[in-house]
Amino acid sequence: MEYNFKKFEGRNVRNENRITITKSNSIGFPKKFYNNNRIKDYKYVVFFYDEANKAVAIHFTNDEAEKNKFTILHSKDGYGGSVIARSFFNTSNIKPEIHHGRYEWKKINEDGVGELFVFELDKNK
Repeated sequence: MEYNFKKFEGRNVRNENRITITKSNSIGFPKKFYNNNRIKDYKYVVFFYDEANKAVAIHFTNDEAEKNKFTILHSKDGYGGSVIARSFFNTSNIKPEIHHGRYEWKKINEDGVGELFVFELDKNK
């Protein structure tokens, strides 16, 4: 019998496809989400917020001219990426200590913007 073993290299890696909000004012893109959506191909994000629906939208971009962009921190160890979003949270009156957790998302196309990843704050668990 012939085997084709592959070494397991996913120890301590989140196999998570949800977007995360941390208590430390960051939005995280775990490895599965990061890889499935080719986040490594982008340098920045732009945030949008719908206060009435408590919905956050994220647009990934490489547009250097965008004034309101946040830099994506890409893990060198293959764990995904994240964005420090303190000013977005403060301006939008979103409290990460309340809204931290993992969020299911959906993809929409917004005229004049493009592809957005949208999640609703009250629908995280």
